[in-house]
Amino acid sequence: MTARRLLLASPRGFCAGVVRAYDILDEVLRREEPPVYAFHEIVHNRYVVREFEKRGAVFVDSIAEVPEGARLVFSAHGVSPQVRAEAEAKRLRVIDATCPLVTKVHLEAKKAAREGFDVVLIGHEDHEEVEGTRGEAPERTTVVDSPAGVATFAPADPGRVFVVTQTTLSVDDTRDVIDAIRARWPGAQIRNDICYATENRQEAVRAIARRAELVLVVGSENSSNSNRLREVAAAAGARAYRIDSVEDIQDEWLAGVSTVGLTAGASVPDVLLDRVVAFFRARGVVEVEEVPVAEETQVFALPEELSPR
Repeated sequence: MTARRLLLASPRGFCAGVVRAYDILDEVLRREEPPVYAFHEIVHNRYVVREFEKRGAVFVDSIAEVPEGARLVFSAHGVSPQVRAEAEAKRLRVIDATCPLVTKVHLEAKKAAREGFDVVLIGHEDHEEVEGTRGEAPERTTVVDSPAGVATFAPADPGRVFVVTQTTLSVDDTRDVIDAIRARWPGAQIRNDICYATENRQEAVRAIARRAELVLVVGSENSSNSNRLREVAAAAGARAYRIDSVEDIQDEWLAGVSTVGLTAGASVPDVLLDRVVAFFRARGVVEVEEVPVAEETQVFALPEELSPR
């Protein structure tokens, strides 16, 4: 290994929405006897999920898996009205950890559908956030993830097209899809809902990728924003790999590399980053440089039922 410099993208790791969701489940587990159920992974990170499971959290993908009357936490990615209705029917004691920025997209899509628009949801079909948002108006919502998808969509009224986006998409790829929509329907009402944290992390990884031969992105396989960070780094010219943890680093990646860039998806706790930094320090890295592109001060309050007693 020849690397001597490690560039740390800033911002990186937990965003405000993830902090809120994490703190909600953490506080519920502090106050109540397990099991505490969570609908889908609270955030998309294997380490976080495993640590919560050790404390008695049970992650489910169906309301049918939750006993009647149990405590249930909705994940940061949001849920559809149908899921909410199923939880109510079983008299589940629900606490909602949906990121407020995801809730905003739900409200936009619901309002547009109510006003007679066809809703185009730019996002990944199988992502939990998209499933929840589409559920606000499934009969009026079409999911697209590329300009090619735009070409196959035929709205009932070309003059009434409303566009929302998944919050964790690639800024560049989304711009291409929005351009294709504008070309077909110049009057489309467009809400680009990629969140500030996603944009900031992509800009930060782009900054380090311009200076590093190798970029490592800490994040789990099912983390959309982590996968987008790897793609952005590769597009900026670096060899880029996504890793779940320090154990995933391959020696052959490091051969001939003098500068390594490091970042993490928005669901990644600092402990996983710290282990990667320690790995490189132990192998001769003598310079660790923060590369800041934005300062984040956003904080989301916990639900009222979890306010300090």
